[in-house]
Parts: sequence; C-alpha cells; structure tokens
Amino acid sequence: MPAWLTGLLPTEGLKIILVLFLSFLVGLEREEHHAEAKGPERYAFGGVRTFPLLGLVGYALGLLSGDNLIPPTVGFAVIGAFLWLSYQHKLATYEHAGVTTEMSGLATYLVGVLISHGQFWIATTIAVTCVLLLELKTALENLSSRLPAEEILAFTKFLLLTAVILPIVPDRTFGSFGFNPFKAGLIVVAASGISYGSYLLQKASQGRESVFLSGVLGGAYSSTVTTVILAKRAREVHSPRLFAGSMLMSSGTMYLRLLILLVLFNRGLAAELLWPFLGAGAAGLVFGWSWARLPASGGKRNRENLEIKNPLELSAAFLFALLFVALLAASHYALARFGRGGIYGLAAITGTVDVDPFVLGMSQSGQPSMLAAHAIAIAASSNNLMKGFYAFGFGDRRTGLQALGLLAALALVGLAALFF
Repeated sequence: MPAWLTGLLPTEGLKIILVLFLSFLVGLEREEHHAEAKGPERYAFGGVRTFPLLGLVGYALGLLSGDNLIPPTVGFAVIGAFLWLSYQHKLATYEHAGVTTEMSGLATYLVGVLISHGQFWIATTIAVTCVLLLELKTALENLSSRLPAEEILAFTKFLLLTAVILPIVPDRTFGSFGFNPFKAGLIVVAASGISYGSYLLQKASQGRESVFLSGVLGGAYSSTVTTVILAKRAREVHSPRLFAGSMLMSSGTMYLRLLILLVLFNRGLAAELLWPFLGAGAAGLVFGWSWARLPASGGKRNRENLEIKNPLELSAAFLFALLFVALLAASHYALARFGRGGIYGLAAITGTVDVDPFVLGMSQSGQPSMLAAHAIAIAASSNNLMKGFYAFGFGDRRTGLQALGLLAALALVGLAALFF
C-alpha cells in the first residue's frame, strides 16, 4: 500500500475501508438487479448491507487467524451453509432460481480474507470481475445463443491442442534432418491461430463489407480456398473485375501472412524476403483493389460474402503437422540427392497444393538462408500460378482469364527474391 496512504490512516484501517468499498460495489450491483428484475414481494438474498458484512467477516477471520488457514476455511464453510439455505428457499419458492447472488456472496467473503493477508491486487481484481460478470449477464447470455455449438467445440479442440497437448510435447531434436516435435507443434499453433483470427474477422464483416474485403480476410486464412470460393461465386454474380481483383488481393495477403510466420520462426529468413514479399503483397493488394473498384465491376453486386469453414479442426492441424514433417524431410533428401535444383523442384511442386507447410519447413530446415529464400519465393509463385488455373477452371470465362493473368503477373513479381 502507498506510503502516503499509510501516513493518513493505520494500515488496518485502510484495509477495512478497501473491504467495505469492494464489498459495497458487489452489493450495490445485486441491489440494483433485484430492484429492476423482481417485484417487491420477490425474495432476494443480500444487498448493500449484507455484502459488506460478508466482506468484514472474511477480513476479521483472516486477521485473527494469521497464517493459519483453518479459521477462514471454517468461516467459508459456515457462510456457504447459510447461502445454501438461501438458495434452497429460492428453489422451493420460485420456478426459476439462479445461484449467482449466493456465489457472489462467497466471493465477497474471500475478498475480505485476501485483503487481510495483504493481497490487495488479487482482491480488487476478483471484486471488479464479479461486478463485470454480474452486469454483463444479458450480453454473455446472448453471446452463448449467437455462437453455434460447432464453433465452441472447434475452439475447445484448439485449446486442447495448444494448452494441453503442446506443453507436454518433447522439445528435442530427432533424426538427421533436425525434427523437433515441440517446434512443429508451435508452428501448427501459430499458423492455425492466424487463420482463425482472419476467420473471425471475416465472420464479423458478413453483411456489411464487400467481396474484396472478404477476399483480403480470406487470404489471411487460405488464399487457395478463397480463390476457389470467389471463382465459383463469380459464375453467379458475373462481375469479372470485382472477383478477379479480389482474388489478387487475397494472394497479396498471402505474402504478408507468410512474412509474419517467418518473423515468428526464422527472422534471418524473414529479413531475406522482407522487401520482395512486402512488395509483392503491396502490389497484390493495391492493384487488386484498383482493379476491383473499376466501374465495370458493378455497383450493388459487391455486397456478396464468402462462406468458409472454421479452420480450428484437429484433423486439419494434424494434417498440417504431417505435411510439415514430410516436407522437412523431403527438403533434406532433395538437397542431398539432387542439390539446389532438387530444392527448387520440390518448391514448385508443393506450391501447387499448400504453400504454408513447405515455407515453415524451410524455416526450420537449417538450409542456407539464400537457398531457403529462393525456394520459398518459387513455392509462393507456383501457388499463385496454380490459383490462376483454379480461377480459370471454377469461374466463368472472363473472370478466369482476368484472374489467371493477374495471378501470373503476381507470381513473376514474387520471384523478385531470386534477384536479391
């Protein structure tokens, strides 16, 4: 506690004031809630008097017990028993009864105990969080109704991967090609996290933003998937410039996404590709936006939105991990067997499918930075060219031709790394 405060009042006096203040906040919120939501005849436990009393009881027991935790624990049990009686009364009297107020009472008691032991920050955090949770009741309940069950399940699986599985994965290097399970898992988590962030932004923008914005956000998720979806949508909307430009913007975002991943896992390699990839990303975004905004794109038709799948699936994460390991081993084999040409050939082939596992595999391969940078540039350009063929195959003829030309040009711009 600050020295200037202790000079005004004794330390214990200041603690009592803090207990009363925090407990009163919780009690005031409960008092207002009971007054607004219930009639005068409706039973409600506690308010602006009861909650400060609970805090003071906790403070007194904590102060008298010192370092002995038995008295506060017994007090917690006694308070809990009284609150249980209150809850039982509500259950017997009313059809719908919640336990929120009783749990707030237990938390207020603990706030008093914590303050008596000098844990001011923890006590304040608990009290303020309680008030926020109580005040945000309607918003939190509406949030649960807006989130589909499959979205919650997918996010829980992602937490399982990141917070449960990843910490126990061995952080050791195995094999002649330097495979580290922990680094591989960390790469999967980072790539999935960036994809999920763009997915949430795209979901939030639906119904309010245009196709080219959806293309940009989709490019941070997967430019290949976004290109295919845009090409299929172009058959229905018939706005070639809009959709071809949005596909180009999606691929421009891909360069920025790859650069972010390289910064996270291999800064030396990111430095090699910084200006070429920034240039390619800016070219794709600026020229794609200009192309999509041309009058021939149509006016009201740019209010279409993309529907994409939640990327936080364990099956997709494990597939990404397997591809990462396979391409990491393949790059070592290709270099040993075929030299530099083998690496470049592997880059061109894998870029036609999914560029992320190859790029991140090269970031951990231990290859010379110049060789790895050239291989990544080739893979990205190969991926752009392949997306051009996807657009030509899935879209209408005009959109496909424009997208193929734009993406082929971006592929050439991306190869600028070979000249540095």
